[in-house]
Amino acid sequence: MRVAAILGPGASPKDLKPFQRAADANWLTGLPETAGDADAVLIFVGDGTIHRYLADLAKLQLPVLVVPCGSGNDFARALGLRSVRDSLAAWRGFVSNGGNLRSVDLGVVTETDRKDAGGAPAPREHCFCTVGGVGLDSEVARRANRLPAWLRGSGGYVLCLLPALLKFAPIAMMIAASGQAADIPAGQSKPIFLAAFANAAAYGGGMKIAPRAQIDDGKLDVCVIHDVGKLKLLFLFPTVYFGRHLNVAEVEYFQAEGIRLETETPFDVYADGEFVCRTPIEVGVARQALRVIAHPTRLAF
Repeated sequence: MRVAAILGPGASPKDLKPFQRAADANWLTGLPETAGDADAVLIFVGDGTIHRYLADLAKLQLPVLVVPCGSGNDFARALGLRSVRDSLAAWRGFVSNGGNLRSVDLGVVTETDRKDAGGAPAPREHCFCTVGGVGLDSEVARRANRLPAWLRGSGGYVLCLLPALLKFAPIAMMIAASGQAADIPAGQSKPIFLAAFANAAAYGGGMKIAPRAQIDDGKLDVCVIHDVGKLKLLFLFPTVYFGRHLNVAEVEYFQAEGIRLETETPFDVYADGEFVCRTPIEVGVARQALRVIAHPTRLAF
C-alpha cells in the first residue's frame, strides 16, 4: 500500500507515527500528483485547510481520511471523526477490510459574473465540504480569520460575533431556488441578515446552522435569517448550537438542488470558513464527489 500524508498547519511528523504503525505501507509526503501515485490520502487539517485541497482530492478519487487538527473540524465530525483517536480507529478499519469507505457530496459555488479577456462569461467553481454563506456569518468569518490560530480554535467565532453584529446591517438579497424547495419568489429582493447553504450540518466549530443536512443526500440545506432586531438576533445565536433556531419566525429553512443568490452590491462569500468569491453566485451539489474513510461504527450517514 502507498499512502500520502498531508500535514496541515499545527501538525507534525510525530502525529503521523500511530497511523504508520497501523499499516504496512510506503509513505509519501504531500498531495499525490496522480491517482496512480497512492492508494489513500491522510490529511491532518481543519475545515479551512481541507477546503483548499478539495478540488484536487475530488479529481484524484482516492480514499481520504481526515484527521482533525484544526480550529474548526466540522467536516471530520460529520464523518464520525471527533478526535485523532477516532481517525486512527477509522484508519485501522480501512486497512483491515475497507468496509468504512464512503462517497460524500461536495457543495459547489460558481461565480456568475466572471468574464474572460474577450468579455465572454468565464464561470469559476469553488468546492466546499461543510457550509457556505453570505451576510453576517461572512463578516464574522472574516474577523475570526484575523485571530491567532489558538484563539480561533477557542471560541473565535463567538468572540467576533458581537463586534460584527454591532456594525452589520441587513443586506438586500435575492435567493432563487431550484429543485424541491420552499416557495421563494424569483427576483424578489429582501433584507436578510444571513443566508447559509449547507452540505453538512455544522460550521464554526459546532454551530448547527443546518441541523437536517446530510452529506450524501444530493441536496443543499438552506437557512435564511431575515431582518430581525439585533437584540433578538443576539439571543438567537446560542440556539444555533442546538439547531433550535429553526423555531424562530424570522428563520426560513428549506432544501434545494441548487440556488442562485444575488445582492444589490457585490458581497463576500465564505465557505468552510474561507473567502471564496463575491456575489452573484450559483450554488449546487456535486454528488458523491469525494471518497472518504469514515468512522467504522459511528457513521453520521
